[in-house]
Amino acid sequence: MGKKVTVVGAGFYGSTTAQRLAEYDVFETVVLTDIVAGKPEGLALDLNQSRPIEGFETKVVGATTGPNGEGYEAIEASDVVVITAGLPRKPGMSRMDLLGVNAKIVRQVAENVAKFAPAAVVIVVSNPLDEMTALAQIATGFPTNRVLGQAGMLDTARFSNFVAEALAVPVGDVRTLTLGSHGDTMVPVPSRCSVRGTPLAELLPAGQIDELVVRTRNGGAEVVALLKTGSAYYAPSAAAARMAKAVAEDSGAVMPVCAWVDGEYGISGVYLGVEAEIGAEGVKRVIETELTPSERADLLNAAEAVRAKQADITNL
Repeated sequence: MGKKVTVVGAGFYGSTTAQRLAEYDVFETVVLTDIVAGKPEGLALDLNQSRPIEGFETKVVGATTGPNGEGYEAIEASDVVVITAGLPRKPGMSRMDLLGVNAKIVRQVAENVAKFAPAAVVIVVSNPLDEMTALAQIATGFPTNRVLGQAGMLDTARFSNFVAEALAVPVGDVRTLTLGSHGDTMVPVPSRCSVRGTPLAELLPAGQIDELVVRTRNGGAEVVALLKTGSAYYAPSAAAARMAKAVAEDSGAVMPVCAWVDGEYGISGVYLGVEAEIGAEGVKRVIETELTPSERADLLNAAEAVRAKQADITNL
């Protein structure tokens, strides 16, 4: 124990992430912060009162933060900081539509994280994901391995769920993978997908696999269109919490995440969705996985699309 994790932003995503992290019972403290006065403190009180029922000892602390860094002392000595702050999408919005407004928020949060939790591993979940991860690294000045983004875990989970439903099999029997960006240049990897070891291509016709790939790529927008008042948070928070747990436990778990790529796949100098080994220092190493020529080409295209957008964020 003795580990401390902070979740910045107490909206649906942040509060659900804090709940999952507390219920793991692997942290001594979960800190939840927000700019809405009293909201994180109220949620923390509520979560702490669930401890006798759910049987976990992790203490949840709420802290209201101000525009000039007020309240951020609560995050001191955090081992992991999950940044969920920012506006969610509304129906008809792309993730990129959030770039300007969320960049200001993420930059301010990242600067305070660097000041108050200089040894933390930072997990970014604010959209547009790949760009906000790059911005958080620039704003904190942290080594690239200590700043990573949550996307691939979520996109892969969506893909697996859709495959399980299409074949009426348990989700635990399905293995899928998505790489690339968290958006239009997402690269689901059908060659790495299987059900109980049988390649997906032997179980579903190519056209149906393509349909599932498209549905995965649009997975967030599908939820947004149905909710009308916000975006997904149950699956995204599960993904972010699992990443934070892997850091806290120094587990070496291999997960698809948004990580700094420096030579792998012949791609350098960009944050991109890849498989990586996760531990106490964040990304231990990027895993270069076998891809078909067309999947590799798609990943290179994704890298260049993300690189173009990440070049813009230094001015935001």
